[in-house]
Amino acid sequence: MDTVTDNAFLNGKLTLAQPTFGYRAGVDPVLLAASVPAHAGQSVLELGCGIGTALFCLGKRISGLSLHAVELQPDYAQLARENAYRNGLDATVLDGDLATMPDAFRQRRFDHVIANPPYFDRDASTRAQDAGREVAMGEETPLEKWVDVAARRLEPKGFATFIHRAERLPDLLGAFSGRLGSIQVLPLQARVARDAGLVIVRGRKGGRADFRLHAPILMHQGAQHLQDGESYTPEIRAVLRDGAPLAFADAT
Repeated sequence: MDTVTDNAFLNGKLTLAQPTFGYRAGVDPVLLAASVPAHAGQSVLELGCGIGTALFCLGKRISGLSLHAVELQPDYAQLARENAYRNGLDATVLDGDLATMPDAFRQRRFDHVIANPPYFDRDASTRAQDAGREVAMGEETPLEKWVDVAARRLEPKGFATFIHRAERLPDLLGAFSGRLGSIQVLPLQARVARDAGLVIVRGRKGGRADFRLHAPILMHQGAQHLQDGESYTPEIRAVLRDGAPLAFADAT
């Protein structure tokens, strides 16, 4: 990887190197980390970790987790390993395709599996020019496969948590059906009077609770962006700056 930049997350509690060009982490993996109902002593596997943003934000929020990840792109996987080291986090990051899971992970199960899959179906969108960004953003492995792998890698009663674009919710729910139960959906709404743009979806292996659709969480104050500077709501600001959990993280 030619050049990288160092970027602070969680108000500087986490510093991550990421490519100057290519896929660069935004707020989505931080929100994913804030939504996971994990506890000290549990194990977490991230599918497609990139530079490790979601996994390491979770590791900073909850100490004592056993952190693991698989990443398809070797350059990104190496950055994730370096990011874990520089932030004092003990994490196992393996190069590999989640569809053919590395043996070390295929032979074990985890309390939590998390994923921020590529958002865009390339049958209906334009490919990115940068190869790294294209792999991160363009769906090559079907979404159903992501969910199937997550379900197979879970301990009984373990949780799978995904973040995705709201328009892919039907696909996610279809993939969860028959694999995971106790499904919960948290819509993320950019501003008042707008449709939700993102959803966080969680299912439990062997779960039997009724489906639950949570009230949307509002991300920005005001109906539109009127001035320079951030406009996050207090709840979202606490997640992004202080590493606070979303209320969804307690809804088990």
